[in-house]
Amino acid sequence: MEAMKVFSSVIGYLKDHMWTTCKSQLSDIQDSDITWVLTVPAIWNDSSKQFMREAAEKVGICANKLIIALEPEAASLYCMHQPIQKNTENSIFGVFKSGAKYMVVDAGGGTIDITVHEVQENGKIKELHKANGGDWGGTKVDESFKSLLADIVGHDVMGAFGSIHKYDFLEFLTDFEVKKRTIYPNLAEKVTFKVPISLLETYRETNPRCNIKTAITSNPKYENKLTWTGDKLRMDAELTKALFDESCKKLVDHLKQLFMHSTVKDVPSILLVGGFAESPMLQMAVKQAFKTKKVIVPQDAGLAVLKGAVLYGREPKTISARVCKYTYGVAMSKIFDSAIHLESKKIICNGVEHCNNLFDIHVRVGQLVKVGEPQVSQSYSVVKPDQTEIDFEIYISNNKDPTYTTEKGCTYLGKLTFNLPDTTKGMGRGAHVHMTFSGTEIVVTAVDKDDPEKVVSTTVDFLG
Repeated sequence: MEAMKVFSSVIGYLKDHMWTTCKSQLSDIQDSDITWVLTVPAIWNDSSKQFMREAAEKVGICANKLIIALEPEAASLYCMHQPIQKNTENSIFGVFKSGAKYMVVDAGGGTIDITVHEVQENGKIKELHKANGGDWGGTKVDESFKSLLADIVGHDVMGAFGSIHKYDFLEFLTDFEVKKRTIYPNLAEKVTFKVPISLLETYRETNPRCNIKTAITSNPKYENKLTWTGDKLRMDAELTKALFDESCKKLVDHLKQLFMHSTVKDVPSILLVGGFAESPMLQMAVKQAFKTKKVIVPQDAGLAVLKGAVLYGREPKTISARVCKYTYGVAMSKIFDSAIHLESKKIICNGVEHCNNLFDIHVRVGQLVKVGEPQVSQSYSVVKPDQTEIDFEIYISNNKDPTYTTEKGCTYLGKLTFNLPDTTKGMGRGAHVHMTFSGTEIVVTAVDKDDPEKVVSTTVDFLG
């Protein structure tokens, strides 16, 4: 099934459920009364954010009533309103005083999303380091458990179980999700997991001459550490805790790298939020690795993003500045200069040699940009006297100073077309272009050089 259909169906269900609830409590509520906030991981790229926006619009959520919020930012807003730190007099106050710096680690199911914030004097938040993270969330622990089972029964059996007994498979994952939150670092006794009997039956059907006990005892990794009877799987404490090793290690290693950056090394607090943050194993791994840092797990850590999204919808300008994840710019051509331009980039336009595919930088990776304020304005002109439009092709790069849009690390995002139908003014025609990158979505604006009233503003089509 197409991803767009799946995502829009889920959003549509949630929208209808919420709308029904509102109608039962507020009979006169209108569509226009509701602002919808859709949260996404901060490490998602621009095309993924646009995908989510289009999925929401497909089920009737109006574009101008929809806000895309970054999950760790939403969590940060929620935590700003929580009394979660005590001072020396033992009185409770918010951790986020003016000038306070902290790292938000949003540990969800799929991704772990990290941002670094500083509280400004006006109570707003400034991002200190670009959003980062990886796919080391709680589902990595699920994968470790499934891999352990596959190691015993075989990957073919696990595959058949997942495809034939779908409901049992989902129930199995749900049971494990609940169980894994009860695993503590000081666990000493064996842990019993519920495993659907259909998995054992699938194993017997595939291996009629084998039994599960032999499969376990013949594997030195599990002998005397694991027993499996019917729908009960009992595992040694150390074997159980080892399921968290990969996820916790990858997060800790990544955080250690982050704290080596000059903008991050003096950050004193780590804020753990998200569903996976409620895992005692993850909490202990972070606390042991960063003993000099204050590790804070707020109440309702799993709901921090949801509740923060409501606050963000009420006051989206609480985030005052963000750090660019990429270098953004526009593809352009200039008069060819053999001293600085590659010969392979030379093109002839109207009898004049031009250098093509130049990356004209608007903002650089790591640059701090203020929310809602357009960035540097760049001017572009037509290259032909009869040209009636200019296409502004938007590119990103992982590099700080890319020269050409064709370099490694450069990616085409989309384009904005600006119409210039009056050719009587010849080659002097063109537009001033600026981009607003600091929002959760990018807005590109072009203004006619000769007519300041003629403005074209659009969000870039990243999926086109």
